[in-house]
Amino acid sequence: MQEWIYAEPAQLAWVVLSATVFSAAVLLSVRILGLRSFSKMSSYDFVMTVAVGSLMASTLVAATPSLAQGLAGLAALFTLQYLVARARLAGGDLKEALDNEPLLLMESGRMIHENMEAAKVTEDDLIAKLRESNVLQPSEVRAVVLETTGDISVLHGPPDGQDLHPLLLSGVRTPGSTNVE
Repeated sequence: MQEWIYAEPAQLAWVVLSATVFSAAVLLSVRILGLRSFSKMSSYDFVMTVAVGSLMASTLVAATPSLAQGLAGLAALFTLQYLVARARLAGGDLKEALDNEPLLLMESGRMIHENMEAAKVTEDDLIAKLRESNVLQPSEVRAVVLETTGDISVLHGPPDGQDLHPLLLSGVRTPGSTNVE
């Protein structure tokens, strides 16, 4: 029981030193490669964020990996992030393979059940997002989009307001489009 509560001062010092070095390495990497490293623009960005957190946690509190191994892993993750970002910028087949496509879940106040089912989004999930976005009436909803990151965007306004600009739905899968996963 005592081992669960107590740690040797040397162990605690090691955790503090590792946290300091690892945090400095993360900050330096982000300064070199940019804040995009932890953005949520693609599914790989999400994987990157989770992997860095997991690597940091295991490096700080476990005997293995060592700090050197953790830093090597960190360097590998940031290098991969850089290469993936470059590949996404280049476009083409690799970009398609790396990026999810946004999916239209609701349009003009009407739920698109086919797309909701494909995305495994329930009516309750969607209604919760509408409430979170301060939607008062379904007729206010111009579009609801499941973004590439898994976030749900709600575009709404008065029913008699301006039309939704087509740019905001460019690249979004609509009802009946192919590639619905």
